Amino acid sequence: IGQGTYSSVYRARDLTHNKIVALKTSSSWREIIVMRRLDHPNVLKLEGLITAPVSSSLYLVFDYMDHDLLGLSSLPGVEFTEPQVKCYMRQLLSGLEHCHSRGVLHRDIKGSNLLIDGNGVLKIADFGLATFFDPKAKTVALTSHVVTLWYRPPELLLGASHYGVGVDLWSTGCILGELYAGKPILPGKTEVEQLHKIFKLCGSPTESYWRKHNLPSSAGFRTAIPYRRNVLLLLETLLSIDPDHRSSASSALESEYFKTKPLACDPSCLPKYPPSKEIDAKLRDDEEKATT
Repeated sequence: IGQGTYSSVYRARDLTHNKIVALKTSSSWREIIVMRRLDHPNVLKLEGLITAPVSSSLYLVFDYMDHDLLGLSSLPGVEFTEPQVKCYMRQLLSGLEHCHSRGVLHRDIKGSNLLIDGNGVLKIADFGLATFFDPKAKTVALTSHVVTLWYRPPELLLGASHYGVGVDLWSTGCILGELYAGKPILPGKTEVEQLHKIFKLCGSPTESYWRKHNLPSSAGFRTAIPYRRNVLLLLETLLSIDPDHRSSASSALESEYFKTKPLACDPSCLPKYPPSKEIDAKLRDDEEKATT
């Protein structure tokens, strides 16, 4: 039901408990250690580990989820209302708040990694690129070769080796814009084109901040989509060129956006969609081809 750069995901039946589960191949002990540190309603829980007796392959066991956000948003005729968008965003930010408080950076937030069950509950999944960091430290020395291109922040595109929670918050801003626009807001084909799209939408870095890159002076956030004021304020914060000015997940949850009517609906009030993992898998494959 899914094929990534580093792993595959299969639909299987747990014969002991007579239920459908998802099995993910894994060669990374770090992913297992990361997931054992996390325990939150909006983070996919690692249910167990199994090994294949013949190949000695290791599989991570998860509850089977009916949808991912990319697949749902791409279904014909599906257009989320503002309460529905707020519901998904609140769940995403709540899950990220937990990850960051436990010293975990996800580093690959995108629609296909946000799974949704039949009750409308969103769960952050695929911690294959996740890493640990010190929550008390503002940044930490890490590789810049992470995050799918369309959701990659400018500092990583410029080769930053020290960064923090801002990388996940930038990706979250891209998801927010995408849910309102109905399509990816920064669909670059190359890293250079991605930077051009970012600077066109969000403005260029200030001369004082990126002087060593000899980039133009800052411009304001510009968008052709008529966002409501509270939406625009949150977008401007999450998609700040300067990662030091980006919101944290905790402060984003306290923003005017979530306090202004219409308020977020309860997950149980979200529309019920028939399971479509096969469709979702094809969309994920198309996304990967477009962004690698």
